[in-house]
Amino acid sequence: MRTLKYAGLLSLAAALGLLAGCARHSNKETYYLISNNIDLAYWKTAIEGFQKAAALYDVTAKVDGPKGYNAQEELKDLHDAIATHPSGILISVADAALMQPEIDSAIEQNIPVITIDSDAPHSHRLFFIGTNNVEAGRLGGRRVVSRLGGKGNVVFFTMPQPNLDERLKGYQEVFASHPGIKVMDVFNINGDAGTAMDKTPQYLVLTGAAHVDAFICLEASAGHEVATKLKENKVTDRLLIAMDVDKDTLQDIKDGVIDATIAQKPFTMGYYGLRQLDEIYHSHPKTFSPDYSQNTFSPYPVFVDTGTAEVDKNNVDIYMESAAEAQQQK
Repeated sequence: MRTLKYAGLLSLAAALGLLAGCARHSNKETYYLISNNIDLAYWKTAIEGFQKAAALYDVTAKVDGPKGYNAQEELKDLHDAIATHPSGILISVADAALMQPEIDSAIEQNIPVITIDSDAPHSHRLFFIGTNNVEAGRLGGRRVVSRLGGKGNVVFFTMPQPNLDERLKGYQEVFASHPGIKVMDVFNINGDAGTAMDKTPQYLVLTGAAHVDAFICLEASAGHEVATKLKENKVTDRLLIAMDVDKDTLQDIKDGVIDATIAQKPFTMGYYGLRQLDEIYHSHPKTFSPDYSQNTFSPYPVFVDTGTAEVDKNNVDIYMESAAEAQQQK
């Protein structure tokens, strides 16, 4: 009898413990995800991960940020979010210098801030979750060198954003060991993929020493736009390297117009990011340190690498199938 009572007490204690764990969450807890270009397929995927984690914990998830590339508008959205004193903020940083004071202000107010996708490493943000962007650039750079046989002229499509600058650096590091690869232009699309489509025909007519052999897109939206122009002009002798795995990019690989793309994991960034914010909100100290990166006893990492992969005709079906499965589960 005493054994049964003891077992019953243990079961009751376990049940109460489980209930206490669930009770710590509340839909009064509010977490923000803020980014530029929020309507991009890439960010819709990140938002899905963010919202799935919020539903798991029964907390409130809010998404904000400009629909196009606008660092000033993103700054205002961050400022407005901080003013509500939320439980935590995930932010993809369009301009590190511009955002740093607001990020530091949030930390000073004891609001957890984690950067995702694009970092502000000199701010007091707790840590960064996302791609090793330099390595992503190196991965793409090695693909270009291999496909061009170490010789050719290339142009980049990019934007003035920290993560894209790091990708460009990765490409440049690889090209530095292959002097036959020449960077002819680094074109800023300013958040409008249509400008990449407009610029591509201008590159296609260049001849002789200025002939462009490869187009490299450092962000998600330009790859399909460039591919569209190549198809319209029936151009099959140029290399096109894209970024990310939206539906159109994967189909362009399947069709043989895009040679390869570098895949990231935006869903993971949003999902894991909210879960980390929740854990920090419920366990963080009374005040945050201004710089955990220089503290060898820090409770937080500096960087969580969510991974990259090269996608081409050999494995594109795997990515298309996983995207279809995710769509069916919505």
